[in-house]
Amino acid sequence: MNTRDKITGSSKSGLLKRMALIIWLLVVHSFCMLAQDFVYQPINPAFGGNYFNYQWLLASAQVQNSYENKKSDTAQRDPLLEFKDNLNRNILGQLSRNLMRNYFGEGMTQGQYNVGSYEIEIAPGPDGLNIVILDTTTGDKTTVTVPYY
Repeated sequence: MNTRDKITGSSKSGLLKRMALIIWLLVVHSFCMLAQDFVYQPINPAFGGNYFNYQWLLASAQVQNSYENKKSDTAQRDPLLEFKDNLNRNILGQLSRNLMRNYFGEGMTQGQYNVGSYEIEIAPGPDGLNIVILDTTTGDKTTVTVPYY
């Protein structure tokens, strides 16, 4: 054997020893690895999260909120205007109760009624009793058909 063969022979055995050592370390290391359970903890206290997160979540939501509250405008409404609206609503409610009681009870008289800023026209139609409500201030028109039974 010459010196060159001795060097390559020893380097081959050294390489094999290193490879065996690396494989042995990987195998031993893989047995030593430990895993832990993954546990989900919600952030929102409404869903089981920590209640200390409430203030942070509320502050974040208020910063992102671009909605402007319109209730401040309604707080300065005219009380007389509100009274008029409530009165119209009550009169229309009473009229509708009377119409239904008369329609299903003794019979209905057709005709045209003026209540505040509303014109109400009652007429029989092919599908039932037609009630047309016209708001004279805005021009809005609503048609209600009460079917025949």
